[in-house]
Amino acid sequence: MEHADRVEILLVEDNPDDAELTIYALKQSDKHINFLHLNDGVDALDFVFAKKNYENKRIQNDLKLVLLDLKLPKIDGLEILQRIRNDERTRSLPVVILTSSREKKDICTAYNLGVNSYVVKPVEFEFYVQAVKTLTTYWNSINEKPVGQL
Repeated sequence: MEHADRVEILLVEDNPDDAELTIYALKQSDKHINFLHLNDGVDALDFVFAKKNYENKRIQNDLKLVLLDLKLPKIDGLEILQRIRNDERTRSLPVVILTSSREKKDICTAYNLGVNSYVVKPVEFEFYVQAVKTLTTYWNSINEKPVGQL
């Protein structure tokens, strides 16, 4: 866990190499960014909805962005997205799918479920880092979330 007292970005990624690269990019983006890395869908939902290990913490209220992989253990990214969108408390929470899947079915399903953006992970290191930096800058610094929500 990184910066567990206050979390602005939740990274849900089970591939250790992709997680390490994304964490590197997050740190390059903003040295003061507060993020949490979780590697399975159950933990991600527990965090977002303040259940089990996270029930006494209100840190999910600081979330500005969820970076979500599709292929995850226990619960996949599309189901996590659907649960986030089906709950009025988290409906407007920005969710970006960050995945290696270019399958049209995955892309269409994600947008039908209300994803804010679908990004295919760039293969080249410098493009991957730049993509994550751009995403986090936009959602963490430029984008305004609705007043009175989250």
